[in-house]
Order: sequence, then C-alpha cells, then structure tokens
Amino acid sequence: MPKSIKAIALLLLVLLLTGCAPTEESLTFFAMDTVMSVTLYDAPEGMTAELQKKVMELEKRLSVTDPESEIYQLNRNGSADLSAVTSEVLAETLTRCAATDGALDITIYPAMQAWGFTTDAYRIPTDEELAALVEQIDYTQIKLTDSVASIPEDRMVDLGAVAKGYTAHVLTEMLQEAGVDSALLDLGGNIQAIGENPKGRPWGVAVQSPDGEGYLGILSVTDKAVVTSGGYERNFEQGGITYHHILDPETARPADSGLVSVTIVGNSGMDCDAFSTALYVMGSDKAIEFWRSRNDFECILLTDAGTLLITEGLKDCFTSDHSMTIVERG
Repeated sequence: MPKSIKAIALLLLVLLLTGCAPTEESLTFFAMDTVMSVTLYDAPEGMTAELQKKVMELEKRLSVTDPESEIYQLNRNGSADLSAVTSEVLAETLTRCAATDGALDITIYPAMQAWGFTTDAYRIPTDEELAALVEQIDYTQIKLTDSVASIPEDRMVDLGAVAKGYTAHVLTEMLQEAGVDSALLDLGGNIQAIGENPKGRPWGVAVQSPDGEGYLGILSVTDKAVVTSGGYERNFEQGGITYHHILDPETARPADSGLVSVTIVGNSGMDCDAFSTALYVMGSDKAIEFWRSRNDFECILLTDAGTLLITEGLKDCFTSDHSMTIVERG
C-alpha cells in the first residue's frame, strides 16, 4: 500500500476514534433532601445546569418543609391555589393512592413527624397517639377542584413519595427535547436510564442489598426508571427493635409486611416511585396480585426470609448470585 494511502487510512482511523467518542458532562448536587447526580453524553453545553435549575424549581413548589412552597401553604392554611405543575402532581398522585387502595397515602406526614423521621429526633409514639394518627390518614379527604386544593384541619399532604419520580419524568422530557439520547440520572436512588450507554449497550443498574454488603444483582435497562425502597434507608433502634420509615397507613406504624426491599422497573418514574413504597406496605402476596393486575411495571421483591422474587419480565435482564424465584403472570 502506498505511503500516501497508509497516511490517509491512519488519519481516518484517528478521526474515527476521536470524533466519535461521546462528550460526557456530569453534575452532582444536593436537592430534595438527597444527593443527586446527572451524567449526559453529547448534550448541549450547560444542559446539566439547566437540569439542576429545574430540580430546584420543582422542589420549591412541592416541598413539604419550605415555607414558600405550595404544599406548605396547603398544609398551613387548609387550602391553596396551586400552579399547573403542582396541581398535576397532586392529581396524578391521588390516582396512584386509589390504585393501590391506600397502601400509598400522602396524608401520612403527621405520623412521620410523630416518629421523628422528619427531624431525626426519633421516638416511639404511644398507642393512643398512633390511634389518633390513623384517624388523620386518609387521602380521600383531599379535595382538588381545578387548581384549588383543600384538606381538613387535621390533615397534611406530603408528595415526597412521588416527587423524585415526577422530577425524573420532567428531566427526561427536557433531555429528549434537547436531542440527548444517552444519559443516566440518579435522583437520590431513583434511577432514570435514558437510551443506551455510550457503548451502545443497556445501562447496568445495581440493586442495593439491604444488609449493605454489595448488591442483590444488576439490571440491564434501556429507557427505564428503576426505584428501590427499603426499611434500611432510614431507621432507628430502640430496645433491640429496629423501626423504619416506611409506615403502614392502616396502623401508622412501620410496615411489617415481610418485605425488606422492593425494586420497581418501568417506563414511568412516578409510577416506580409510588409503587415501590406501596408494594413494600402490601407485602409479597398483595404486591404480586397488584403486579398481575397491571401491565406497566416489573418488580424485584426481597422477603425477610431471604427469598428473592423476580417478575417474569425481568428474568432476561437481571443477573444475581442469589437464588431467584421467577413470578409468572399465570
């Protein structure tokens, strides 16, 4: 081969290797009471900053603790004229509360306060307190007419169970509109995989082991949300008993459902966020029944006996060293 042709071939190879390498842009920041990170490939300059700005904007609207938020105003005044965004989130969340028959209930915030999970000033409420708190937990008492929301005097609304999932949805739309087809969002454990990874393969998402020792396994996903909930995320011990932050709306106590971890995989980050909490409260039997009644998500359930249940839609994209039981729709 003539030297000139060799030189051209070498130049083309260099251009191929350098010109096709995707440009990575990452940003880590604190929002919604957690650490978030976004990693984008071949994104417009400054896109990560735009995503952060949007997260902060949504937090301002949806926060239960920010005195300037719409939800804070609703809880303080008993009514509030909501923006289109907050009204949409509240309406969508109420449909999920109803779909799960109240296993997800966004009026559980007073019970969270009573246990100290909102301040880290942990305590065990008395039986009398818990009985009174149960009477305050009822999402059906939330009224939403057009953009006006109202609640009874003794109720409080907390959208924390869906806020990150909704945020993932909004950020995904922003990235799609900007032409970004490869990105990974980690919104405090709420994972949103956009497209494929830079190598053109599915993203590998690790599912944390509740004991803190490694992972239950690895999910291979493309254009999916992955959300895990477990009592290990926030808890305290007293008298040799561990109390976790996922409360059962029927008892106002930490859910004792026989599950220690629930992972939801689906197209909707909001569904995954909401259902990871709800299925944890339900327990494995009701969770599987709920999954069979729908066709919009898959799940991984780890029981307190160590049984790992995998719904059939994940059998080809979840690898684990643990023994697994495949749950079929049957």
